[in-house]
Amino acid sequence: MSSNTRVACVMVGLPARGKTYIAQKVCRYLQWLSISTKVFNVGNYRRKLHGAHQMHSFFDPNNKTGESARKQAATEALNDMVKWFKEENGTVAIFDATNSTRSRREFILNYCRKEDILVMFIESICQDENLILQNIVDVKLSSPDYKNIDPEKAAEDFRARIAHYEQAYEPITESHLTFIKIINVGSQVVINMIQGYLQSRIVYYLMNLHILPRSIFFSRHGESMYHLMGKIGGDSDLSPRGKRYALALPKLIKENLGDQPLTVWTSTMKRTIQTSEHLPYPKLQWKALDEIDAGCCDGKTYEEIEETSIRDQDKFNYRYRGGESYRDAINRLEPVIMELERQQNIMIVGHQAILRCMYAYFHNLPHEDLPYIRIPLHTVIKLTPKAYGCEEERYRFDIDAVDTYRPRPPPKQNAQQTA
Repeated sequence: MSSNTRVACVMVGLPARGKTYIAQKVCRYLQWLSISTKVFNVGNYRRKLHGAHQMHSFFDPNNKTGESARKQAATEALNDMVKWFKEENGTVAIFDATNSTRSRREFILNYCRKEDILVMFIESICQDENLILQNIVDVKLSSPDYKNIDPEKAAEDFRARIAHYEQAYEPITESHLTFIKIINVGSQVVINMIQGYLQSRIVYYLMNLHILPRSIFFSRHGESMYHLMGKIGGDSDLSPRGKRYALALPKLIKENLGDQPLTVWTSTMKRTIQTSEHLPYPKLQWKALDEIDAGCCDGKTYEEIEETSIRDQDKFNYRYRGGESYRDAINRLEPVIMELERQQNIMIVGHQAILRCMYAYFHNLPHEDLPYIRIPLHTVIKLTPKAYGCEEERYRFDIDAVDTYRPRPPPKQNAQQTA
């Protein structure tokens, strides 16, 4: 991939078809891989320029004033997008709007060509009325457009807005465009003229994505014997308290899921396998879920490790001698993330560093914060992916465990500051 490659992913589709969900997911994925990415949501620009409470007639294709105002918002977003590419050295911009007519797509394409920006269209098509209704309830009725408006009136207005867009909607048929069509939540995918590594990477991710509701549970393994000795790494058994945690887990999961199916993923290490052994669900072991390799420091205490202060200077990139860094862990976790996006309800029984990497993916956290995420022992974290991020619930068990958290060290003061 050339260092000056710039790609605009332009969303296409009717309202309530999951475009914003897809845009946010692609953004989080690319940022997790250290690719500079930003979403430009045209709805935010429209609200800023013309106010949030525009009723459905504003979106009528026969309303010339509304059409002009919406194009103004799109142009402002495009201007900011180009500025971001130039001033912040961005790599992938995601232009989130309906872009549902050929003329609007041609306008965006010509605008980007003048700036040497490659354009890939991402069209989401959905005819499943249940999913559309769920999207209306989950996303649109909680958006700024309908704040403090009666939910029934809001739903009626939003359905009228969708009807206006349906009048003018022209699905992508232009054979000269680079595009991917995601039909009925990924049951069918159509691609056309995909160019280069970066676009191929985005397409590969989108082919694994679905927008069906599901829950993801994270849990560290129970307290281990190494924890009691203050050692890192290794492949030790659970402590007596860790075994109590393993026995308590099934009840909580059953209370959350009822009779819904679940698959449990663990690492290949004894402490995660032992923690999951009482869960009455199908299990899969992943070598990629093994804890960060501590290299020559494996089996040592932090007091015995001379490099701790050096590691604290850049914990995300620091690689143990003969071992791994957090950045290395993210690279080996990418196939796990891809498979996770294909699944329904999943529980991952893992390790502190590995779960930090995956938690940062779902919450779009910066790499410098990732090594300091709190993932305590004997706690289940439930994530529910939504359009703009993840809902989170934490369940702390009343089973004591050692605290393995090491806080971020305070920044070092320079000589002038300390003088």
